[in-house]
Amino acid sequence: MSDLFLSQLEQNKPVRLEKNGQSICVARIGHEVFAIGDTCTHSDASLSEGDITGTRIECWLHGAEFDLRTGVALTLPAVEPVKSYPVHIVADSITIEI
Repeated sequence: MSDLFLSQLEQNKPVRLEKNGQSICVARIGHEVFAIGDTCTHSDASLSEGDITGTRIECWLHGAEFDLRTGVALTLPAVEPVKSYPVHIVADSITIEI
């Protein structure tokens, strides 16, 4: 079952998705799609409201950056990673594994 479709995602524009009680930040960069936990580990802020530069997403509240590929916290004030979810794309269909 598909969570969403590739054609629904704009380049470098994150979206929030709810799946199985999890808030997920989904982002399309080129022909790849990444999915990480949507809540910043430094504060209770939605990462899907942040800006993307390369493969980094910046939390809009305090500026912490996370790697969209791995969920690793790259800059302070965040030090803990967010969860990263496997993404599968078949034709236009995107599935995120929880």
